[in-house]
Amino acid sequence: MKIALIGYGKMGHEIEKIARERGHEIICIIDLNEEDKFNSSAFKSADVAIEFTSPESALRNYRQAFAAGIPVVSGTTGWLAHLDEIKEACGNNGKTFFYASNFSLGVNIFFALNNYLAGLMNRYPGYDVRMEETHHIHKLDAPSGTAITLAEDILTNIGRKKGWALGKDATDDDTLRIDAFREGEVPGIHSVIYESDADTIRITHDAKNRKGFALGAVLAAEFTKGKNGFLTMEDLLDFSH
Repeated sequence: MKIALIGYGKMGHEIEKIARERGHEIICIIDLNEEDKFNSSAFKSADVAIEFTSPESALRNYRQAFAAGIPVVSGTTGWLAHLDEIKEACGNNGKTFFYASNFSLGVNIFFALNNYLAGLMNRYPGYDVRMEETHHIHKLDAPSGTAITLAEDILTNIGRKKGWALGKDATDDDTLRIDAFREGEVPGIHSVIYESDADTIRITHDAKNRKGFALGAVLAAEFTKGKNGFLTMEDLLDFSH
Protein backbone atom coordinates (compact mmCIF):
# COMPACT_ATOMS: atom_id res chain seq x y z
CA MET A 1 0.00 0.00 0.00
CA LYS A 2 1.19 3.54 -0.77
CA ILE A 3 1.00 5.77 2.31
CA ALA A 4 1.48 9.52 2.65
CA LEU A 5 2.43 10.92 6.05
CA ILE A 6 1.12 14.33 7.10
CA GLY A 7 3.15 15.35 10.13
CA TYR A 8 6.64 13.99 10.78
CA GLY A 9 7.12 14.29 14.49
CA LYS A 10 7.69 11.40 16.88
CA MET A 11 4.42 9.72 15.90
CA GLY A 12 5.14 10.20 12.20
CA HIS A 13 8.52 8.53 12.56
CA GLU A 14 7.04 5.60 14.52
CA ILE A 15 4.27 5.17 11.94
CA GLU A 16 6.83 5.20 9.13
CA LYS A 17 8.84 2.46 10.85
CA ILE A 18 5.86 0.18 11.44
CA ALA A 19 4.38 0.78 7.99
CA ARG A 20 7.65 -0.24 6.32
CA GLU A 21 7.90 -3.30 8.59
CA ARG A 22 4.42 -4.32 7.36
CA GLY A 23 5.51 -4.03 3.73
CA HIS A 24 4.01 -0.64 2.87
CA GLU A 25 5.64 2.16 0.92
CA ILE A 26 5.92 5.71 2.25
CA ILE A 27 5.63 7.75 -0.93
CA CYS A 28 5.22 11.28 0.47
CA ILE A 29 6.00 13.04 3.77
CA ILE A 30 4.48 16.46 4.45
CA ASP A 31 5.84 18.30 7.46
CA LEU A 32 5.54 21.90 8.67
CA ASN A 33 5.68 24.54 5.93
CA GLU A 34 5.51 21.91 3.18
CA GLU A 35 1.91 22.41 2.07
CA ASP A 36 2.97 22.61 -1.58
CA LYS A 37 3.43 18.83 -1.43
CA PHE A 38 -0.36 18.36 -1.29
CA ASN A 39 -0.31 19.20 -5.00
CA SER A 40 2.53 16.81 -5.83
CA SER A 41 2.07 13.75 -8.01
CA ALA A 42 3.56 11.66 -5.20
CA PHE A 43 0.88 12.70 -2.71
CA LYS A 44 -1.90 12.26 -5.25
CA SER A 45 -0.75 8.67 -5.90
CA ALA A 46 -1.21 7.63 -2.24
CA ASP A 47 -3.80 5.03 -1.27
CA VAL A 48 -4.27 6.78 2.07
CA ALA A 49 -2.76 9.60 4.13
CA ILE A 50 -2.04 9.24 7.86
CA GLU A 51 -2.23 12.58 9.67
CA PHE A 52 -0.80 13.43 13.11
CA THR A 53 -0.23 17.17 13.41
CA SER A 54 -1.72 19.96 15.56
CA PRO A 55 -5.27 21.15 16.28
CA GLU A 56 -4.50 24.38 14.39
CA SER A 57 -3.48 22.73 11.12
CA ALA A 58 -5.56 19.54 11.11
CA LEU A 59 -8.71 20.83 9.42
CA ARG A 60 -6.70 22.53 6.65
CA ASN A 61 -4.79 19.29 6.10
CA TYR A 62 -8.02 17.30 5.79
CA ARG A 63 -9.45 19.74 3.25
CA GLN A 64 -6.32 19.61 1.11
CA ALA A 65 -6.17 15.81 1.20
CA PHE A 66 -9.86 15.61 0.25
CA ALA A 67 -9.24 18.05 -2.63
CA ALA A 68 -6.58 15.65 -3.91
CA GLY A 69 -8.99 12.70 -3.55
CA ILE A 70 -6.94 10.97 -0.83
CA PRO A 71 -8.59 9.14 2.11
CA VAL A 72 -7.39 10.35 5.51
CA VAL A 73 -6.61 8.50 8.74
CA SER A 74 -6.16 11.01 11.57
CA GLY A 75 -5.27 10.86 15.24
CA THR A 76 -4.98 14.61 15.78
CA THR A 77 -7.19 15.86 18.61
CA GLY A 78 -8.49 19.28 19.57
CA TRP A 79 -10.35 20.07 16.30
CA LEU A 80 -13.69 18.33 16.92
CA ALA A 81 -15.70 21.55 16.79
CA HIS A 82 -15.47 21.01 13.01
CA LEU A 83 -16.42 17.34 13.06
CA ASP A 84 -19.76 17.95 11.33
CA GLU A 85 -17.96 19.43 8.31
CA ILE A 86 -15.84 16.29 7.94
CA LYS A 87 -18.83 13.97 8.36
CA GLU A 88 -20.73 15.97 5.75
CA ALA A 89 -17.82 15.66 3.32
CA CYS A 90 -17.91 11.90 3.86
CA GLY A 91 -21.67 11.60 3.63
CA ASN A 92 -22.43 13.94 0.75
CA ASN A 93 -19.20 14.27 -1.19
CA GLY A 94 -17.88 10.71 -1.18
CA LYS A 95 -14.80 11.41 0.95
CA THR A 96 -13.21 8.85 3.30
CA PHE A 97 -12.03 9.72 6.80
CA PHE A 98 -11.01 7.44 9.67
CA TYR A 99 -10.80 9.18 13.04
CA ALA A 100 -9.75 7.94 16.46
CA SER A 101 -8.85 9.94 19.53
CA ASN A 102 -6.55 7.01 20.30
CA PHE A 103 -5.50 4.18 17.97
CA SER A 104 -4.12 1.87 20.66
CA LEU A 105 -5.81 -1.54 20.86
CA GLY A 106 -5.39 -1.44 24.64
CA VAL A 107 -7.02 1.96 24.91
CA ASN A 108 -9.98 0.82 22.83
CA ILE A 109 -10.40 -2.18 25.15
CA PHE A 110 -10.23 0.39 27.96
CA PHE A 111 -12.97 2.42 26.25
CA ALA A 112 -15.20 -0.66 26.20
CA LEU A 113 -14.45 -1.38 29.87
CA ASN A 114 -15.15 2.24 30.84
CA ASN A 115 -18.46 2.20 28.99
CA TYR A 116 -19.56 -1.01 30.72
CA LEU A 117 -18.44 0.14 34.17
CA ALA A 118 -20.19 3.50 33.82
CA GLY A 119 -23.44 1.73 32.98
CA LEU A 120 -23.03 -0.40 36.10
CA MET A 121 -22.11 2.51 38.39
CA ASN A 122 -25.15 4.54 37.33
CA ARG A 123 -27.09 2.39 39.78
CA TYR A 124 -24.89 3.43 42.75
CA PRO A 125 -25.17 7.18 43.48
CA GLY A 126 -22.98 6.79 46.55
CA TYR A 127 -19.97 6.75 44.21
CA ASP A 128 -18.73 9.99 42.71
CA VAL A 129 -16.69 9.75 39.52
CA ARG A 130 -13.72 11.80 38.31
CA MET A 131 -10.87 11.39 35.84
CA GLU A 132 -7.13 11.99 35.63
CA GLU A 133 -4.87 12.05 32.58
CA THR A 134 -1.11 12.59 32.27
CA HIS A 135 0.86 13.24 29.07
CA HIS A 136 4.24 14.56 27.95
CA ILE A 137 4.94 18.29 28.13
CA HIS A 138 4.74 18.66 24.32
CA LYS A 139 1.03 17.79 24.11
CA LEU A 140 -0.87 20.85 22.94
CA ASP A 141 -4.44 20.14 24.07
CA ALA A 142 -5.91 19.43 27.50
CA PRO A 143 -7.77 17.35 28.36
CA SER A 144 -6.64 14.80 25.81
CA GLY A 145 -8.94 13.53 23.09
CA THR A 146 -8.81 10.14 24.77
CA ALA A 147 -9.96 11.67 28.06
CA ILE A 148 -12.83 13.43 26.29
CA THR A 149 -13.92 10.14 24.69
CA LEU A 150 -13.89 8.48 28.12
CA ALA A 151 -15.79 11.42 29.63
CA GLU A 152 -18.48 11.39 26.94
CA ASP A 153 -19.10 7.69 27.50
CA ILE A 154 -19.40 8.31 31.25
CA LEU A 155 -21.87 11.15 30.66
CA THR A 156 -23.93 8.95 28.34
CA ASN A 157 -24.26 6.30 31.04
CA ILE A 158 -24.34 8.18 34.35
CA GLY A 159 -27.42 10.35 34.68
CA ARG A 160 -26.18 12.30 37.71
CA LYS A 161 -23.39 13.91 35.65
CA LYS A 162 -24.46 16.59 33.15
CA GLY A 163 -21.13 17.70 31.68
CA TRP A 164 -17.37 17.69 32.19
CA ALA A 165 -14.92 20.43 33.14
CA LEU A 166 -11.17 20.71 33.48
CA GLY A 167 -9.70 20.75 36.96
CA LYS A 168 -10.99 23.29 39.44
CA ASP A 169 -13.60 24.52 36.94
CA ALA A 170 -15.64 21.46 37.94
CA THR A 171 -17.37 23.14 40.87
CA ASP A 172 -20.78 21.47 40.71
CA ASP A 173 -21.68 17.98 41.88
CA ASP A 174 -23.24 17.18 38.50
CA THR A 175 -19.99 18.01 36.64
CA LEU A 176 -17.40 15.34 35.84
CA ARG A 177 -13.97 16.64 36.87
CA ILE A 178 -10.97 15.90 34.64
CA ASP A 179 -7.50 16.69 35.99
CA ALA A 180 -4.84 16.97 33.26
CA PHE A 181 -1.12 16.82 34.06
CA ARG A 182 1.84 17.44 31.72
CA GLU A 183 5.07 15.75 32.83
CA GLY A 184 8.31 14.79 31.10
CA GLU A 185 7.91 12.40 28.15
CA VAL A 186 4.92 10.38 29.44
CA PRO A 187 3.19 8.72 26.42
CA GLY A 188 -0.20 8.73 28.14
CA ILE A 189 -1.90 7.62 31.38
CA HIS A 190 -5.69 7.73 31.80
CA SER A 191 -7.60 6.87 34.96
CA VAL A 192 -11.30 6.78 35.82
CA ILE A 193 -11.93 6.89 39.57
CA TYR A 194 -15.13 6.05 41.42
CA GLU A 195 -15.05 7.03 45.09
CA SER A 196 -17.44 6.47 47.96
CA ASP A 197 -17.14 6.89 51.73
CA ALA A 198 -16.21 3.21 51.92
CA ASP A 199 -13.81 2.58 49.05
CA THR A 200 -12.32 3.57 45.71
CA ILE A 201 -12.59 1.83 42.34
CA ARG A 202 -9.98 2.87 39.80
CA ILE A 203 -9.36 1.69 36.22
CA THR A 204 -6.19 2.85 34.46
CA HIS A 205 -4.55 2.55 31.08
CA ASP A 206 -0.82 3.32 31.08
CA ALA A 207 0.89 3.45 27.69
CA LYS A 208 4.53 2.29 27.73
CA ASN A 209 5.48 3.90 24.41
CA ARG A 210 4.05 5.15 21.10
CA LYS A 211 4.25 1.78 19.35
CA GLY A 212 0.66 0.78 20.13
CA PHE A 213 -0.68 4.07 18.79
CA ALA A 214 1.38 3.85 15.60
CA LEU A 215 0.46 0.21 14.91
CA GLY A 216 -3.22 1.03 15.33
CA ALA A 217 -2.93 3.92 12.86
CA VAL A 218 -1.33 1.65 10.25
CA LEU A 219 -4.00 -1.02 10.81
CA ALA A 220 -6.62 1.70 10.34
CA ALA A 221 -4.96 2.74 7.07
CA GLU A 222 -5.04 -0.86 5.86
CA PHE A 223 -8.73 -1.07 6.82
CA THR A 224 -9.57 2.27 5.16
CA LYS A 225 -8.20 1.43 1.71
CA GLY A 226 -11.08 0.92 -0.70
CA LYS A 227 -13.79 2.09 1.72
CA ASN A 228 -15.96 5.21 1.74
CA GLY A 229 -17.44 7.32 4.48
CA PHE A 230 -16.65 8.22 8.09
CA LEU A 231 -14.91 5.38 9.94
CA THR A 232 -13.86 4.79 13.55
CA MET A 233 -12.18 2.15 15.68
CA GLU A 234 -15.61 0.61 16.29
CA ASP A 235 -15.64 -0.29 12.59
CA LEU A 236 -12.14 -1.77 12.77
CA LEU A 237 -12.51 -3.60 16.10
CA ASP A 238 -15.62 -5.58 16.92
CA PHE A 239 -16.05 -5.92 20.69
CA SER A 240 -19.71 -6.91 20.44
CA HIS A 241 -18.98 -10.64 20.67
